[in-house]
Amino acid sequence: MLSLQNIVKQYANHRALDDVSIDIPEGKIFGLLGPNGAGKTSLIRIINQITAPDSGKIYFDNELLSPKHIEQIGYLPEERGLYRKMKVGEQMIYLAQLKGLSKTEAKKKLSYWFEKLDIATWWDKRIEDLSKGMQQKVQFIATILHDPRLIILDEPFSGFDPVNAQIIQEEILELNKNGATIIYSTHRMETVEELCDNIALINKSKKILDGAVKDIKKQYQNQSFVIDFQATGSLVNHNNSIYQLIALHAQEDLVQIEIKINAEFQLNDVLNYLIPQVQIHQVKEIVPSIHDIFIEKVTQTYEQN
Repeated sequence: MLSLQNIVKQYANHRALDDVSIDIPEGKIFGLLGPNGAGKTSLIRIINQITAPDSGKIYFDNELLSPKHIEQIGYLPEERGLYRKMKVGEQMIYLAQLKGLSKTEAKKKLSYWFEKLDIATWWDKRIEDLSKGMQQKVQFIATILHDPRLIILDEPFSGFDPVNAQIIQEEILELNKNGATIIYSTHRMETVEELCDNIALINKSKKILDGAVKDIKKQYQNQSFVIDFQATGSLVNHNNSIYQLIALHAQEDLVQIEIKINAEFQLNDVLNYLIPQVQIHQVKEIVPSIHDIFIEKVTQTYEQN
C-alpha cells in the first residue's frame, strides 16, 4: 500500500531521517518503533505531507504520494490538536467536513461512534472541560470518522487509563479487521506484539530492523530453554559441552534449569543427555519479546557510535 524509498530529511544541523526505506503492506498493522527522537514523527509528518523529504520518494498504491491521497489518510498526532474553546459536537462536524463529509453524513457517523464509545453526553461540552483521556477519545473518533484506508496513530494510548486503552485497542483491531491499514508509532513495547503484524525499528535517524513480527522473533531465538525435571538420584553434571547453564533453581528434588545450547548441538542432544539421569516434566523455549529485541538493537546502535 505504502512504499517509502530512501527518505532523507535534514533540519539545520540535525539529520532526522537518513536513507530510510520501508514498505507497509495493505491490510496490516505496522509498528513504527523507536526511542524518543529517533525520527518516527518526522517520517509520519512526511507521509501526511505536512513536510516534504529532502530526497527520496513515497508511493501510495503504486502512485507517487500527492495531495489527492490526504482524504484516504486518518492521522492521530501525539500532540493533540483540538480547539479548546469549541464544543465537542460542533468541532467534530467541522473536522469531518474538512475530510469531505457532508454535515448530515457527519452527524450520522458521529452518533454511531459517540454511542459506541459511550460519550453521547459530551456533545455540548467544551474541549477544555474534558480530561486528557476524554479529549483523546474525541480525537480518535475525528481520526477515523471518514473511514480512511490508512490510519496513522502516534502514541495513541498516552493519556488513557487501562480500561479505555483496552477499549481503543479493540477498536483498532476491529478497524484493521474491516480493511484499514494502520501505522502504529510508539516507543512503548507493551502492546506491539498484541497489535502488530509487521514492524520497523528506527534509531538515530536510520532504520535498523524491519520485517514480520513472527519472523523477527524467530531470527532472534538463540537456543535458550527452561527445563523442569525431577532428580532421580545422582547429581547432573551441567559442566558439559552440550549447553551452558544460565540459572538453576531447586526445591527438594524438583529442579528448573535455564540453558543456552551450544552452536553445534540441538535440543534433542540435551534431552538425550538428561533423560537417563532425570525425569523431565516440561521443556519451554525462551522466545525473545519485541521489547527484548528493541533494547538489544538500540543498545548496539549506541555502542557503535
